[in-house]
Amino acid sequence: MRIFLACLSMVLWTACSDDDSFSSSASLRLTFSTDSVNVDTVFSRVPSSTRTFWVYNRSGKGIRCQSVRLAKGNQTGFRVNVDGIYLGPSTGYQTSDIEIRNNDSIRVFVEVTTPMVHHDEPVRIADDLVFTLASGNEQRVALTAWSWDALLLNDLRVSTDTTIATTQPIVVNGAITVDSAATLTILGTTVYFHENAGIHVRGRLVTDASAGRETVLRGDRLDHMFDYLPYDRVSGQWQGIHIYPSSFGNELRNTHIHSTYNGIVCDSTACDSTRSRLWMENCTIHNCQGYGLLARHANITLHNCEISNTLNDCLAVYGGIASLVHTTLAQFYPFDAMRGHALYLANCHDGATFDLQATIVNSLVTGYADDVLGGDKDSTGVFNYRFENCLLRTPRVTDSDSVCYVNVVFEEAKDTTTAGKKHFVCIDEDNLIYDFRLLPTSRAVDAGTTATTLPADRYGLRRDEKPDMGAYEVQH
Repeated sequence: MRIFLACLSMVLWTACSDDDSFSSSASLRLTFSTDSVNVDTVFSRVPSSTRTFWVYNRSGKGIRCQSVRLAKGNQTGFRVNVDGIYLGPSTGYQTSDIEIRNNDSIRVFVEVTTPMVHHDEPVRIADDLVFTLASGNEQRVALTAWSWDALLLNDLRVSTDTTIATTQPIVVNGAITVDSAATLTILGTTVYFHENAGIHVRGRLVTDASAGRETVLRGDRLDHMFDYLPYDRVSGQWQGIHIYPSSFGNELRNTHIHSTYNGIVCDSTACDSTRSRLWMENCTIHNCQGYGLLARHANITLHNCEISNTLNDCLAVYGGIASLVHTTLAQFYPFDAMRGHALYLANCHDGATFDLQATIVNSLVTGYADDVLGGDKDSTGVFNYRFENCLLRTPRVTDSDSVCYVNVVFEEAKDTTTAGKKHFVCIDEDNLIYDFRLLPTSRAVDAGTTATTLPADRYGLRRDEKPDMGAYEVQH
């Protein structure tokens, strides 16, 4: 027995000795899971997300790294952690004596906070992570990023009338709060919101185009979740716009809001039919993890607007007054099969009843489901609605409510996965690319009424004597 244990000990010692033997032979090399790390485009002075890669030793012998260092030290803003060791200023942005046994590996984490580059366009930032082996051989992993100068706003409070009109990107952390006596105007600027950021409107919000540039409100992630999928196509990137009861006269024109939680929540303690709370013209709300537009007891108007792809309802109207002309409501939210309606109308909410007056003209309401309309009615309150020259994906109405549907095209629901998609230029679920302009073959083409048509569509294309339903006009 003692002889067996002695032999076993020698075998184990020999095995460990082989694994733990290190060589400085110039023929030994490390293997990397990638030869370059690209952090995509980042805003200067804003920390990036983390990238990672593996360093493998498949050489047959243990390898010691004499040093691992950032070639340019602190000049580029890259931050690196090698096998749990941070390459920071206290170590001269390097570490030494990293050991990687045979058939073992270490992990490397990379982030970057780039300096100001003082250019209007993104500028390439590059560095190398240099592995110097005991043999003196050097192996490098390239680190790159594109740095874009932006105006950084942190918890901005707008207490006097303020206009933002710049081609420079704006990055918002926290919230933009518009006080009750102030108006915030955003003209032709792209505003990038961090995940906790949004706009709280107690005064007035005005957005429009400037010099041909739309106003864009979106998340601040410029990188990719996967190679094919930018974070900008993922919902829930920021918090959206909240319009409070004290706010009236909000006007949004030529504006694109996307990849937020709730696009717009428009609150009111009571419906004041004499005062507009929200006017939207030539606007898009797309890809929301909550509602597209939630209006509670408010007076809202939508002209040439698209609201699409939301986890909850694209447009939910709880009481108040709603007027929609040439609006596209398209419910093709890709991240959850329990998606809401394209349009939801109700005259009651949280146990209270409010009068509802809704008029929808020359509009297209469709989606994946057989029926994309929903609602709730309290018989003690007013519940008036009217669809005129609309295409609706809902079962045909033949009862007493049919008087509320004038020249309506009821879309057949023979195939729940494709029937609603056939109207549009592109619905690419694999890459999350959507284009809700109409195909010439859509039944919404030439089906609108000239009595209440708008002269041009969402993008300014002139409508003809047979206007199309929805926000977009097909050019013949």
